Amino acid sequence: MNLWESISIALEGLAANKMRSILTMLGVVIGVAAVITMLALAGGAKARMMNQIKQMGTNVLTVMANRSRRGGITGSSGSRQSLTLSDAEAIADQCSSVVGVAPEVSSNAQIKYRNQNTNTSVLGTTSDYPSVRNYRIREGEFFTDRDVRAVRKLAVIGPTTAENLFGGSSPVGKAISIQGTRFTVIGVTAEKGMAGGFRDPDDQIIIPVTTAMRRMFGLEYVRAINVQAAGMELMEQAEMEITALLRKRHRLADNTEDDFIIRSQAEIIDMANETSGVFTLLLGGIASVSLLVGGIGIMNIMLVSVTERTREIGIRIAVGARGRDIQIQFLVEAMVLSMLGGIVGILLGMLGAFLIKSFSTIAASVSMASIILSFGFAALVGIFFGFYPARTASRLDPIEALRYE
Repeated sequence: MNLWESISIALEGLAANKMRSILTMLGVVIGVAAVITMLALAGGAKARMMNQIKQMGTNVLTVMANRSRRGGITGSSGSRQSLTLSDAEAIADQCSSVVGVAPEVSSNAQIKYRNQNTNTSVLGTTSDYPSVRNYRIREGEFFTDRDVRAVRKLAVIGPTTAENLFGGSSPVGKAISIQGTRFTVIGVTAEKGMAGGFRDPDDQIIIPVTTAMRRMFGLEYVRAINVQAAGMELMEQAEMEITALLRKRHRLADNTEDDFIIRSQAEIIDMANETSGVFTLLLGGIASVSLLVGGIGIMNIMLVSVTERTREIGIRIAVGARGRDIQIQFLVEAMVLSMLGGIVGILLGMLGAFLIKSFSTIAASVSMASIILSFGFAALVGIFFGFYPARTASRLDPIEALRYE
């Protein structure tokens, strides 16, 4: 008996017991559909995370103050005051692998326009900030280096802040009050969406860093310095140049640890990939339990089928069928059950992912790898759980099988 004859007999057997076959496949269908949908959700989450990281800027290094230590107490990351505007200027002037530098300070403040007011983040930075952090200007313009040096009271606001204060009208050229200080709005950033972290880049006001430090918050040190390397391949060189420069400027001895820390985009991407991998394995593992349950159902029904067809098996052996032929026949039946269930499950999983993507904000991306993985796993389930019933059938004694009622 060849493979195609075995498949034909298997399909005839399934058709003869339609309801039982459907119920048997149901476990595999649910398992495969769950795997496809879960992996689609994990893939969509990863793609969204990578897009958010890209929105934070390309080839970006973030220099922050290190933890402060007083006595036996260690402060939180960034609690040490060590970075200045002159540090940022030195990095821009002396690090050859750097093409953009944008120091920043930030604080929440009450913003007013006529009878409207909102509490939002006020970010002080320089003219390089849009290019370093991948911002586009939707309306108006960004402030210049001259504005920063002149400590001008100019503001560029996010689209959410613009909506909260001005509704549908244009804010450009209008005056707002930031903690009682009058600022002129000169631009509105394009919508960016949440790019990770706790700060919404669409709900903030950007002002010159000198104005923020000297006129608003009375600061001497910056919170962070955003640095853009000339290319991804120069990230490591840029980090080394910045480290050497800042250690020299801060007069740190050779045996003294850095009073700053540098976070690279590559580290963020690695962390995101690691988190996404764990998330994918977790979801895939949970969904795979359904496949195992479906496999147990297949083994159960195949054992029942062996019992019901004992006399038929005896007749086949009596007319010349080998034990190997009987084993292959029942193994093929189990595989056909699981693979048909796998095909239906793939279609339902793709439909589920499409519906989730269409009717919610959750991203769901079905990949060919997840389809191949799910289908292959379904086939393996059929082989694994069909082997014992097939082997049991092949080892029946033909005389006892012919006597079976």
